Amino acid sequence: MTWSILMRDPATGEVGVAVASRFLAAGALCPRVEGGVGAAASQALVNPYLAQDALVRLRAGEAPEAALADLVAADAGRATRQLHVLSADGRSAAHTGAACIDWCGHLAGPNVSTAGNMLAGPAVLEATLAAALGSAGLPLAERLLLAMEAGEAAGGDKRGRQSAAMQVASADPMPDLDLRVDDHPDPLAELRRLHGVWRGYLRHFRRFLPGRDHPGVFDRAVIQAAIEKAQAE
Repeated sequence: MTWSILMRDPATGEVGVAVASRFLAAGALCPRVEGGVGAAASQALVNPYLAQDALVRLRAGEAPEAALADLVAADAGRATRQLHVLSADGRSAAHTGAACIDWCGHLAGPNVSTAGNMLAGPAVLEATLAAALGSAGLPLAERLLLAMEAGEAAGGDKRGRQSAAMQVASADPMPDLDLRVDDHPDPLAELRRLHGVWRGYLRHFRRFLPGRDHPGVFDRAVIQAAIEKAQAE
């Protein structure tokens, strides 16, 4: 029902995931990301616990291949599932069940993993991967958007369009960016619009929130002054 991409930026250490589907609120079920740990996406006849549990395994130090193999082996519905996993060091692993609906499959490159099912054809993932690999040097969120837009231009979900989502994380468990479009006639275009809004405000606000090792900033005047200065630059 979906295609997705997992990416790591080797220069910044950020990890991210983006997904699009002809399915309501795919972002609520499929993607997961955690700074310093990795990213995962569970799709097809989705089992949301697979992506969550994959990150638990990565956090414990398991390799993506081992984590994925154990999770898939323990899932009675594995033939209908699709799961791919990317660790914080750029390694990846993927599973496409034998009962997933054509076109279905997965592709990977350095620091990138793509997977999809119910797609117009293999060109969807080929275009997604090529755009991801060809955009090195751009911010990770922009690379994710460009990759998904290329996949959409190559045919995307063969049933049409409905939802999209994107998450990017760096140092903290909580994502720095977490955007969802649950029901829209052109979800990737709407996701790009929301990303523009995020860049104008929430990107700056995010750095004042608390982290595990600091309490954050809670002087509203300081926060607003810094945001206004950043926006003016």
